[in-house]
Amino acid sequence: MARPSTSGEGFQAQLRHARAQVLTQWQSLGERERLAVGTVGVLLGLLLAWSLLVAPALRTLKTAPAELETLELQLQQMQAQAQEARALRAAPPVPPAQAEAALKASVEHLGAAARLNITGDRAVVTLTGVAPPALQAWLAEVRAAARARPVEAQLTRGPTGFSGNLVLSLGGGA
Repeated sequence: MARPSTSGEGFQAQLRHARAQVLTQWQSLGERERLAVGTVGVLLGLLLAWSLLVAPALRTLKTAPAELETLELQLQQMQAQAQEARALRAAPPVPPAQAEAALKASVEHLGAAARLNITGDRAVVTLTGVAPPALQAWLAEVRAAARARPVEAQLTRGPTGFSGNLVLSLGGGA
């Protein structure tokens, strides 16, 4: 009783047949042709090994120091921000009247480029052409002195700086 052939056996038979054909052709080649085909095969193997194994590893080794330096700088910045957040959380809350006064004083530092409207525990600051460094310094001052934090921002950057509205929460906590 014959066993039915499975696809694995069929594939192995095809592979044996192909190997036999290649061996027959190899033996029919002259010595110089075998040397040329062998040399081409070795060169293709080396090219493939270089392209898939060596070149990517060398590229990684070359770029790794710069990437590590960038990541280290980012880590330091994140640690500084985390420390600042811990310090702000640990700071005692500012009474609402003092927070309002600090916010008004900080807006006055921006001059005519900022208008303030306070409603309850929210403040809306309308900015017109505030330079990025001035905006950054103002936000840091507002966060530290008034313990106000931005909850909504609709800003656009123009040639003279940022314009738009900032909604700040005067909740007393950071």
